[in-house]
Amino acid sequence: MRYAVISDIHANLEAMNVVLDRIDSMDVDQVICLGDVVGYNASPNECCQIIRDRNIPTVLGNHDAVACSIEEPWGFNPVALAAAMWTRESLNKENLEWLKSLPDALNFDHFVAVHGAPKNRNTYLFSWEDILPHLSFLEEQNCNVCLIGHTHSPGIFSTDGVYSVDDDDRFDLGEGKRFFINPGSVGQPRDSDPRAAFGILDTKANVFEQVRIAYPIEKAANRIREAGLPEFLAERLALGR
Repeated sequence: MRYAVISDIHANLEAMNVVLDRIDSMDVDQVICLGDVVGYNASPNECCQIIRDRNIPTVLGNHDAVACSIEEPWGFNPVALAAAMWTRESLNKENLEWLKSLPDALNFDHFVAVHGAPKNRNTYLFSWEDILPHLSFLEEQNCNVCLIGHTHSPGIFSTDGVYSVDDDDRFDLGEGKRFFINPGSVGQPRDSDPRAAFGILDTKANVFEQVRIAYPIEKAANRIREAGLPEFLAERLALGR
């Protein structure tokens, strides 16, 4: 099976459309989403509706949880807080209920998918030291791969090293090794590359492919401005930070 793995769309309709168009042109069996469909950007209803219409399996992200009032935005910085409250007020009833229905994890034959850390969507996993306490989760799930989002930065974490992945880079996962894999962010990359990021996990070939693709950033930024959201959210898109 070939899975397209998307994460952290954050209501960026322009990035999402470009990414899904690219995925549709590839030989992919299924698309899965690691959460944070909403937050920060200005098209939460449109992005939720596309995911729903395409029946894309999706886990609950921390911004999703705040948007549908499962959680409160404790610890959000002022900009994230402003966007979260705007999103909560902007979402229609159907999308709010859909967000509330999302699971904390998705289990597949060869891997498990979560948003942040296993069992805690709000925890960031940036380094191997961050990953170590969660290795037992893979044993519990009886698999060797955990897909993660939340940091907005692509990366592959293994017991034999931490690997950065460039666009169109294919990484051989080998046999018997355990990995935590982050495909990066569709809607708000933070690795100094403003292009939208996603991944392809091929469970037959046991390969992960990182994909980057340009999208109309200024159009997405202008939507943020028109919605009255903080200017910083518009400016950061072009910086990839």
